[in-house]
Amino acid sequence: MEGLFENFAKHILLSTEEKSTIESAFQQKEVVKGALLLEAGQVCRHIYFVKAGCLRTYYLDESGDEKNVILHPEDWWAGDLASFSQQRKSKYHIAALERTELYFIDCDQLEQLFRDVPKLERFFRILFQNGIAFYQNRLLSMLSRSAEERFRIFRSVYPHLEQRIAQKHIASLLGMTPVFLSILRKR
Repeated sequence: MEGLFENFAKHILLSTEEKSTIESAFQQKEVVKGALLLEAGQVCRHIYFVKAGCLRTYYLDESGDEKNVILHPEDWWAGDLASFSQQRKSKYHIAALERTELYFIDCDQLEQLFRDVPKLERFFRILFQNGIAFYQNRLLSMLSRSAEERFRIFRSVYPHLEQRIAQKHIASLLGMTPVFLSILRKR
């Protein structure tokens, strides 16, 4: 649970008793590369903290092509927050890009934790605010920046992923073809 508590420590200070309460609520699992954690059309039942590995959130376009929305490497959180919080069907898939170790919690357990450890409400408020800002910046980047700039931003946001995951997933995230990404990488 060390990585999870280090993540919490970025915004809140927890007592030993609070850590124990949190530890009893979160579950842990390891998934293999390619494992699907959420399918579009299902309700997102869990939010995940990536201890090691990498997940991706993606959707299928009209042609059935996969389009990556966000990557979640270690020390990131993953989940369809609209589906999770409103308990409605998701529009996204979440899958493992490599063997991934996760901590996860369901909606009811998280709500109970908010009552038992009120500091967690502050943590998740900050997490969700940061997530909204991230998505807004990503949208603006996709609409207004050149491919070269988007690739430069990718390298700064995800400094260790370029060599770990398939080029097609990076290209999808950046809104370009793998061939064009290859050209950019050679420059």
